[in-house]
Amino acid sequence: MKVILLENLRRIGSIGEIIDVKRGFARNFLISNKKALYASKENIAEVEKIKSELSKKDTEKKKEAQKISEQINNKEYEIKKLSTENKELYGSVKPTEISKLILENDKLDIKPSMIQPITEIKSIGKFKVKIILHSEVDSEITINVVTADTIQ
Repeated sequence: MKVILLENLRRIGSIGEIIDVKRGFARNFLISNKKALYASKENIAEVEKIKSELSKKDTEKKKEAQKISEQINNKEYEIKKLSTENKELYGSVKPTEISKLILENDKLDIKPSMIQPITEIKSIGKFKVKIILHSEVDSEITINVVTADTIQ
């Protein structure tokens, strides 16, 4: 199915580009999230007209993402979790927990879907976590997992 992109998407394409994707991906993700339109003649003409406006919005999002990236890049966050004697956690540290941690410490609202742990956080120690703020802007933080003495 051919669609026209309304946003720059990592590994997919850029604004105004006509790409061929599977129907389910187009219907369930791209079109439902207003990231693309069906590639009809009318839509192609419409996108050509508003392409500059879409580019401006994208650059604004990129600038905002860069500001956030400057604030959190290479920062270290500490999280307390219950663990066993051999330093393994009961459960793991999920992106939602990391998102809440950043919100508490820096008052920045980062969606859990933007957070990608490089390795699964299932033990005590320091872990690198990649945060994709924009298709062209990402930053890396360190999560320091320490033992919690009591249940919170």
